[in-house]
Amino acid sequence: MTTQSTAAETTRAWVDVDLGALVRNGAALQRHAGVPLVPMVKADAYGLGAVACARALERLDPAGFGVATVREAEELRAAGITRPVYVFSPLLPADFAEARAARAVVTLGDPTAIAAWVESGGGTWHLAIETGMHRAGIRWDQMADVADLVRANPPAGAFTHFHSAERNDGSWEAQEARFTQALAALPVRPPVLHAQNSAGTVRRGASPWSFIRPGVFLYGVGSGDGARLTPEPVVHVRARILETHALHDGDTVSYLATWRAVGQRRVATLGIGYADGYRRSLGNKGPALLHGKRTCIAGVVTMDMTMIDVTDIACHPGDVVTLIGRDGDSLVTVEQVAEFADFMSPYEVLTGLRQRLPRRHREHVP
Repeated sequence: MTTQSTAAETTRAWVDVDLGALVRNGAALQRHAGVPLVPMVKADAYGLGAVACARALERLDPAGFGVATVREAEELRAAGITRPVYVFSPLLPADFAEARAARAVVTLGDPTAIAAWVESGGGTWHLAIETGMHRAGIRWDQMADVADLVRANPPAGAFTHFHSAERNDGSWEAQEARFTQALAALPVRPPVLHAQNSAGTVRRGASPWSFIRPGVFLYGVGSGDGARLTPEPVVHVRARILETHALHDGDTVSYLATWRAVGQRRVATLGIGYADGYRRSLGNKGPALLHGKRTCIAGVVTMDMTMIDVTDIACHPGDVVTLIGRDGDSLVTVEQVAEFADFMSPYEVLTGLRQRLPRRHREHVP
């Protein structure tokens, strides 16, 4: 289950993906909820490699996998994934033929789209019920608009999606109440029901639904205060030192000269930049780990290179620096990087890692 990498792939910068931690995170969620999981592997498994992650998660006997597009479903099928693949975005009729060819479970909420799906040949579908996010699905108090369609062509399942489950504000409980109200108004109750994302799962005990739909928790991102589970880190972004530079008092580093040496300092240049998805906003504040010691970005992150302060850490060109993940007993979490990057979403940090960074899928990342 380890992706073999050439020396060239790890000369500059790369991402180590800990598949063992990924599977353990999924297993912890499954035990906690007491129901199967449908891992979300959309957006190339949040940038970490959909096929490799799905194959690893097969060990948990998932009830299927979740994607956002038909093309993503096709990628899983081409890789030999045979479990149900749910496309959790509304589809246009032009997508229906390809969805059927990929044996995808489509999710529909618009009455016109549901009718078009049936008229064009039908197939397995789940009813999307809107309970507060106002992004996709039939509004919870408008079940009469789809009653005849559901009666004549019963969906295999129904679901909703929480908009703020990571907040302890009662919103997901309110959405579940609306979901329950909507289900009671349907002429036929679908046999498979689902609602919980990562945050909605770790904030409760046993799930009342058929399965859970975890995403970012699998990939090592927690859900903050109130969460009953903490994930293991999965993502480890590494870059090698390319050069080191001795600085005199008053010397500056990088564009716009925003970092100035006070006394004698030393900086190291890393082979990673914002063209790799390491955000420019991390300049002068992003954390870095070198030989298990924590240091900081020096100056503005540039397109292809980033500098760090190594004044107090002995190092040489070729040494590895960790910008996200673990180095010895030290850890930089995705959430910490997101906060330093002007309070970005951790989702953006992961999905923003560019393909110029090779992904190394490892069973264990030390």
